[in-house]
Amino acid sequence: MEQTPDGAPTLTVTGLIARITLNRPAQANRLGADDLAVLSAHIAAVNGTDALVLQFAGSGKHFCSGFDLGQFGTRTEKSAFEDVVNALEDCRPVTIAAINGGVYGGATDLALACDFRIGIDATRMFMPAARLGLHFYRRGLERYVSRLGLDMAKRMFLTCDEFDAKQLVACGFLSECVAREDLDARVSALSEHLAAMAPIPLLGMKRHLNAIARNTLDVEALSADIRRAAASSDLAEGARAWAEKRRPNFTGQ
Repeated sequence: MEQTPDGAPTLTVTGLIARITLNRPAQANRLGADDLAVLSAHIAAVNGTDALVLQFAGSGKHFCSGFDLGQFGTRTEKSAFEDVVNALEDCRPVTIAAINGGVYGGATDLALACDFRIGIDATRMFMPAARLGLHFYRRGLERYVSRLGLDMAKRMFLTCDEFDAKQLVACGFLSECVAREDLDARVSALSEHLAAMAPIPLLGMKRHLNAIARNTLDVEALSADIRRAAASSDLAEGARAWAEKRRPNFTGQ
């Protein structure tokens, strides 16, 4: 576990699965400038490991209530929040947001930056930017549109309405919804399932799918990853395991 100040986000890495946890439940896991620096360091640290999955979770009854607006007075702070969310979207492993309750403000973009979002029936979200006089940043707007569609993005940003779990599943904000007591088990099961995949195509396709959603696909990089997967020993192992009806033993080579 990384050493962090009291209440700061923590990082654990166990085998191929990493987990970042927000630790200010009394403030609904509201983020401050110091927390952003810690999150940035944690994401960079995970990128340097062999982890294939990164879980992002909040402690207590809420996932996260976004950035502390009392500290949101300068371009530097606004940029730091955007940089952390972009880093989460761009990080090496596949990401899962474990949404254990309310998710508000900029935290909605933290969730959208993850590849999967598993919520509970008590999940609620709203984006109050227009009500606060705040104009959202480019990639956040792009994430909303690419993941939820233009009409839903407009509804969330322009009306500032609150949405419940059923609506969030219907629009795609939540990948799925489970009972609160089942959240950890479901996130763990999905993490183990993903970690059992062949690393080269798993991580490559995650990266390229996100680039396609932003209309920034690097065709040469995609072609290189396709060739690398085709030449890998994992491809032959996958075929053998399929024929032998067993779980493959992938090495990322």
